[in-house]
Amino acid sequence: MSNFDYDLIVVGAGSGGTRTARISASYGAKVLVVEGDRAGGTCVLRGCVPKKLLVYASQFSEQVSDAEGFCWQVNNFKSNWHELIIKKNKELDRLHDIYVNLIKNSGCDLISGWGKITGPNTVSITKENNETIQLSSEKIMIAVGGESSFPSFDGNNRMINSDNALDLIKLPNSIAIYGSGYIAVEFAGIFNGFGVDTHLIFRADMALRGFDNDIRQHLMTSMKQKGITIHNEVTISKIEEEEKKNKIKLSNGKNIVVETVMGATGRTPKVFNLGLDEIGVNLGKRGEILVNNLNQTNINSIFAIGDVTDKITLTPVAIAEGHAFADREFGKINRYISYSNVPSAVFSQPSIAVVGFTFEDAINNGIKAREYKSEFRALKNTISGNLERTLMKLIVDENSQKVIGAHMIGPDSAEIIQGIAIAIKAGALKSDFDSTIGIHPSAAEE
Repeated sequence: MSNFDYDLIVVGAGSGGTRTARISASYGAKVLVVEGDRAGGTCVLRGCVPKKLLVYASQFSEQVSDAEGFCWQVNNFKSNWHELIIKKNKELDRLHDIYVNLIKNSGCDLISGWGKITGPNTVSITKENNETIQLSSEKIMIAVGGESSFPSFDGNNRMINSDNALDLIKLPNSIAIYGSGYIAVEFAGIFNGFGVDTHLIFRADMALRGFDNDIRQHLMTSMKQKGITIHNEVTISKIEEEEKKNKIKLSNGKNIVVETVMGATGRTPKVFNLGLDEIGVNLGKRGEILVNNLNQTNINSIFAIGDVTDKITLTPVAIAEGHAFADREFGKINRYISYSNVPSAVFSQPSIAVVGFTFEDAINNGIKAREYKSEFRALKNTISGNLERTLMKLIVDENSQKVIGAHMIGPDSAEIIQGIAIAIKAGALKSDFDSTIGIHPSAAEE
């Protein structure tokens, strides 16, 4: 008989935590999942999924414009934001129920409450009725994700975050989005697509720091062409109310008055109230939980995966980490995940997808690299009159001739780069790409 209530307690029922629990239970482990909000987590309920639904919805305005270019007669075309949010929430409710069933049907227990780690093998759970229970486990997995963070300045409490933006009951007439990361540019595309006067404010010279510079510049040009007003190389000094709107004072002395201000300046690991300091779990400078290649903290019985570790903050990475953990700890399979050549996408408008090295990264890592570039106007846009262009790049190691990076901005970039990521992961050479016959006419053949 075990001396513990459970073999594994998972704190957090997002995508990573749910996968961890399910696979561990499939190997016979007695598992408890603790979730203070709703099962499904950030990606399903407050991130990737609802955001992508709104991206789809916002794109219809441009698609209708394209349709008119192809001689369709479109009359009385307008959106109903309020009804869209209701339908979006119904879909999220459906997905939440699926996650609950996934957890319970795999044989795991599920408790609704806020978990706090009180010792190497103990978790305190505060339920909705304020009842507190304490349970023990041989192993504890922390999979609580991250949360929005704002810089400090006068009036920053007047900003909404991405969670709030997904649930706005009324579409604002104007919005300023503060930030230059993927959340900022994605929401800029969403609101602009719905006809909102959209401003994007950030400190850098271009959006999406860390991405390929040509891709970044291409996005800047495209956003401006689509009507987004960009205020780069500035910060917000102050936000104050002016006639029931928000007056934004910029560091360059200029002012912007908008109905809504959204902060998208970054996310931090959600470690507050987990009790980690009290029990001595080592944290990094940003509050991230420090783990080894086993996703194990400095306390051997406590593990962490996903955004709370601040490694690669992508849902598929958290899922892979959780699955590998379960395989190792309960399935007796010595399996680890690779963090190299992880593809990612930004659902800006146009969308971006990347995998592997940028040219700059390759050079900085001492690789003699060469880049191959193709920029073109998609066939669809020649008749529609749409000015949007597509850019694709391959980065090649000149010594080995291996393709070590691929970058694309344009329609269906995520679908195209996902396939290319497999080739890069498999070590494909530039000659392999060259000798593959393309599908014509398509963007992918480029």
